[in-house]
Amino acid sequence: MNYNKAEFSAAYGTFSQIPPCERIEIAFAGRSNVGKSTLINKIFNRKNLARVSSVPGKTATINFYGLENVYFVDLPGYGYAKIAKSEKRRWSELIEGYLNSDRDIRLVFLLIDMRHAPSADDIQMINYLVETELPFAIILTKADKLKKMQRIERMEAFKTEIPYFDQIHIIPFSSQTFEGVEDVRSIIEEIAGEDE
Repeated sequence: MNYNKAEFSAAYGTFSQIPPCERIEIAFAGRSNVGKSTLINKIFNRKNLARVSSVPGKTATINFYGLENVYFVDLPGYGYAKIAKSEKRRWSELIEGYLNSDRDIRLVFLLIDMRHAPSADDIQMINYLVETELPFAIILTKADKLKKMQRIERMEAFKTEIPYFDQIHIIPFSSQTFEGVEDVRSIIEEIAGEDE
């Protein structure tokens, strides 16, 4: 796949606006400020394909990016405390509406900040993905921010913090060192190849 050719396709503020599914889809989910936009930019080797915001909770829409036979779907970040209840409800309806739909979602990349234990929202999302049998992998972002020993300790802790840990594909990721980029790309290529 020529990752540089990925294009922003559209952004939708409510689930009902999203047109019918026409390609296979790979979604990115995670809390606000976990680094979804940064990850998307790294995978596609672009600076500003996904707009990176210093303000958490800025992505309030579902954003679609197209490349070859795949749509990459950036879901709004969840768990940001400083937004109005009505806005939170709209976000959760967007996320749930999308994940519950009959769209051809081949994989969800769930992003968790490697420096911290998963939040209650993260755990809820993992359980939801397991219950609905949606295939997913976990990307541990900001891996470069940990010293070697801290990293070993966090990986040990995740074994008890993340439900079904030993059955989930886990990818440590860093936008600084590019760790994990090839891992993520090879999963994407495997999925895209299945559809050809």
